[in-house]
Amino acid sequence: MSHDNRYLKDNFAPIDVETTALEPRVSGTLPPELSGRLLRIGPNPLAPDPATHHWFLGNGMVHGIRLEQGKALWYRSRLVRDDDVTSRKGWPETPGPRPEHQLGSGVVNTHVISHAGKTLALVEAGNLPMELDDELETQCRTNFDGTLPAGFSAHPKLDPDTGELHATVYGVGVEHLQYVVVDRAGRVRRSVNVPTPGHPMVHDCAITQNYFILFDFPVLLDPAVLEAGYQMPYRWHPEYGARLGLLPRDGQAEDVVWHEVKPCFVFHPMNSYEDSDGRVVLDVCRYPKLFDQDMRGTLEADPTLDRWIIDPKGGPVKEERISAHGEEFPRIDERRIGKPYRYGYTGCLRPEGPPLGGLRKHDLSAGTSVAHVAAPGRSFMEPVFVPASPDAGEDEGWVMAYVHDANANRCDVVVLDAQNFAAPPIATIHLPVRVPYGFHGSWVPDAR
Repeated sequence: MSHDNRYLKDNFAPIDVETTALEPRVSGTLPPELSGRLLRIGPNPLAPDPATHHWFLGNGMVHGIRLEQGKALWYRSRLVRDDDVTSRKGWPETPGPRPEHQLGSGVVNTHVISHAGKTLALVEAGNLPMELDDELETQCRTNFDGTLPAGFSAHPKLDPDTGELHATVYGVGVEHLQYVVVDRAGRVRRSVNVPTPGHPMVHDCAITQNYFILFDFPVLLDPAVLEAGYQMPYRWHPEYGARLGLLPRDGQAEDVVWHEVKPCFVFHPMNSYEDSDGRVVLDVCRYPKLFDQDMRGTLEADPTLDRWIIDPKGGPVKEERISAHGEEFPRIDERRIGKPYRYGYTGCLRPEGPPLGGLRKHDLSAGTSVAHVAAPGRSFMEPVFVPASPDAGEDEGWVMAYVHDANANRCDVVVLDAQNFAAPPIATIHLPVRVPYGFHGSWVPDAR
């Protein structure tokens, strides 16, 4: 096994210290409507073994920018205090429950959201969310007041009409997929156990007005991977097949109707909805395979932006390609989750791997797209759309993203005009440190 691990090099490499930078320098003009925090999270392993380290498994570090009325007030980075972090740093142990099947030290490193007035750092596969304060310090593990049956998901979907979170839970110690609904107050009000033939990795989910969509793809728990010395015990098994499950949102496991698609893997859907004929339209970043040869990351093949059209009454799934570009980290105006929508935003993958060479805005009604291209030496991270106001049009607002500048070995945060997407940023916040390539984040607006 090679010890040359690209996920510990360059801007994948962890950083050594937490940072607080007050009033970071700003070029351009920040829109005064942007009052809140732009948060993101990713792995920052404290003591990785290069021979076995997998990108997905490092200790979490959360990053945040605080904006208020046209000013940047602070940037902060903080380690998420799992048991390994507190032990190595000599810090007090993080309070809160520890499930029987917690993975390792309870690492949380994949997404950060706000729900029920709390900032939550999330991960999948069995570990509990971590609650953070407004300045990103870890407060506690949470099982939602004892209502969470097992672990949680990295990617719950917020229904913009009900304010509830919908999620798929899987992981070690769970013999099924679990559909979980978290109410507006932050307590689980519903869970449904859905059997599957194997133990698939399920990173995300999707919702429509009437359905919760389950993913059952051929990346499966495989003990032989651990025996071979790798840390992430999942592998590509194309013979398993691939399918999508439509579960009525008030239904039970026996009500799921499964629809087969060509073998593939999906980390992230862009959105899903029901069309005027009652068919489910699901747009996804689709990998032709995953964890077949590259057992430490995602470099085997680029995902393409594809559309699946599913007739709940039966028949084959219609599969279409929206874009043949390598694209990941799809985001939309989250007021359109589960509803018909027009615009979506993605990161443009470079041929050599995950760092994003730019961002792309898709007009799905017109069938067109426009790119915002990174300058030499600069790499984008996941875009986040922020509407200009609660009643603004679907693309009336800004797209924000962290950007690594390899020339200076530090990070900027850029603000793009969503309606003039290819133009230079209207504002750039210059951070004094770099932010390693990571996963996901959110805009958390101040209470209006």
